Amino acid sequence: MSYIEEIIARTEEKNPAQPEFIQAVEEVLHSLEPTVEKHPEFVAAAIYDRLVEPDRQIIFRVPWVDDAGQVRVNRGFRVQFNNAIGPYKGGLRFHPSVNLGIIKFLGFEQIFKNSLTTLPMGGGKGGSDFDPKGKSNDEVMRFCQSFTRELFRHIGPDTDVPAGDIGVGGREIGYIYGYYKRIRNEHTGVLTGKGLEYGGSLIRPEATGYGAVYFAAEMLATNDDTFENKVVAISGAGNVAQYAAEKAMELGGKVISFCDSSGTIIDLEGIDRKKLEYVMDLKNNRRGRIGEYVEQYPMAEYYEGKNVWDVIGEESIRIDIAIPSATENEIDQKQAEALVKNGMICISEGANMPSAPKAVDVFLDHKIMFGPGKAANAGGVSVSGLEMTQNSMKLLWEKDEVDNRLRIIMKNIHESCRDAADAYGFERCNYICGANIAGFLKVAKAMLAYGVI
Repeated sequence: MSYIEEIIARTEEKNPAQPEFIQAVEEVLHSLEPTVEKHPEFVAAAIYDRLVEPDRQIIFRVPWVDDAGQVRVNRGFRVQFNNAIGPYKGGLRFHPSVNLGIIKFLGFEQIFKNSLTTLPMGGGKGGSDFDPKGKSNDEVMRFCQSFTRELFRHIGPDTDVPAGDIGVGGREIGYIYGYYKRIRNEHTGVLTGKGLEYGGSLIRPEATGYGAVYFAAEMLATNDDTFENKVVAISGAGNVAQYAAEKAMELGGKVISFCDSSGTIIDLEGIDRKKLEYVMDLKNNRRGRIGEYVEQYPMAEYYEGKNVWDVIGEESIRIDIAIPSATENEIDQKQAEALVKNGMICISEGANMPSAPKAVDVFLDHKIMFGPGKAANAGGVSVSGLEMTQNSMKLLWEKDEVDNRLRIIMKNIHESCRDAADAYGFERCNYICGANIAGFLKVAKAMLAYGVI
């Protein structure tokens, strides 16, 4: 058994019933195999062992009162995984599926994603099994305030800076930040994704979607290609999907899909700016279901209970570019094979680990340009880092300046992935190994410099 396999085995033994976390550890550590021989100092200092063990795992009770006066109880989490290069940084997810294993998987991935941005941010993640869907604004506020009553003692602008994620948008960030400000009596950059009125950054809501498209554009450029006239399939219907669609259209792509937990819409005529505005209003303001799209635009098709990748495979819909932006493991092996068969040449992950391991194998086997989430969706945390900078400087940059900085960051992440893959003997198109190695080396060298802590 190799050194890396021994670490994976120990991690599995220590973390039973956490498949998402183990999946992430296996994917990352296997790609780091070439670094073991080149950096014996990392082995001697047990950097790999220390990397897979969080600095701390915080689990807490969140009691709150619903509109009927009934006391409800949820569970809250914050995993502070690694702060070798900066304060812990990572989103908060409110969703019934949240458990410790998922939060650890997300926090572990965040280490490398944040490192790739070149900004001084460590990796962390948090959230709760609370479901904001169907709750009134008052119920969400009461939950967020109770959640913050425990979380506040573990975070700070130079300690741990949470942001939003699934189920945590501007409304939730506002409630959390407002309560933090009240009980700490300070106005600091302790959260990102804030409203512009109280310290947010322009294009923060757009950043993850924009970044995934920018990364895809960089991959296409390596083959002297562009988004122009490409058919683009996007899953999800939240901020990431909406703004990926906006930027893909801006670059000349034809977006044909959105989905949510109820089903998928396919619009083969293409989703133009007017249609996208309808989706934004439907999901952001009216909090409706994506199936309502076909009531407004009956030329589209609605597939109840199916995701985008199911439909593309079953209907043999030709696409060029895929941007999965819904959730982890949303693309399985069969769906990946269908995407390749239907002409896909490039996939850029807008969500965290949306492609299952066997799906990734299919993409790599067929030489598909594959942008892994830790690189391709780093735009969100990049602009979060820029928001932290603006907060510390008491400044607000213009939209074009933030967007230009994001574009440069995504370009640099792409180059770092390619260079690391090349330096360690991987094909230059293997962005997975390149991203893992490039992100790892910066963190590992910082950990080594600190000694054993």
